[in-house]
Amino acid sequence: MMKPTILNNISYGVYALGVKDGSKASACIVNTVMQVANTQPPLVAVSIHRDSYSYRCIEKSGIFTVSVLSEATPGTVIGALGFNSGENTDKLDNIRHKVLVEGVPVIKENTCCWFLCKVINKVETGTQAMYVAEIVAGSEESVGKPMTYEYYRHVLKGSSPKLSPTYIAPEKTFDKHTGESFVCSVCGYVYSDRSFGFEELPNDWLCPVCKMPKRVFVRK
Repeated sequence: MMKPTILNNISYGVYALGVKDGSKASACIVNTVMQVANTQPPLVAVSIHRDSYSYRCIEKSGIFTVSVLSEATPGTVIGALGFNSGENTDKLDNIRHKVLVEGVPVIKENTCCWFLCKVINKVETGTQAMYVAEIVAGSEESVGKPMTYEYYRHVLKGSSPKLSPTYIAPEKTFDKHTGESFVCSVCGYVYSDRSFGFEELPNDWLCPVCKMPKRVFVRK
């Protein structure tokens, strides 16, 4: 039987998907964005979980933005946008961004470029919706090196949010001193440094994935 991790061989990027809910702007992190046609205007496809707040926003407005993150985009941006729901939180509060006249945001945290997209078709699966959209506006040029999902996982040591199509539940690990595991309640990161007990970490230690403080970790 094929292991789910085999699918990690499929290439992905890391993107911020900008949405709106009436007059409120929000955003989330996605890794499944691809160009599907070089027509004029060009067509792209994006996959998003049907239980997410961003999905409901797109269903209402029919538009979204894609901001292409670069390797210089701080991990804190991915943590803020990727591991919290925007329904009851202002995820953009501490994120540099601009809101287009259409009401959807573009992220400006060392991003390479951005696109404004209008949905023209949708395909639904059991958990995900894939939107096909035309690019109606975007950056005049690109700067920086786009962040790949491989870079995010291996260099930034990031993990996928639970609603991501690439999410794989982390293997259970234990603190060698207590025999217990400590898990970030925001992003699901499991502390697994067997040479240093979790409770010995300094109080200002931050989660390496979402940059949340030590106090959000829970004992499992």
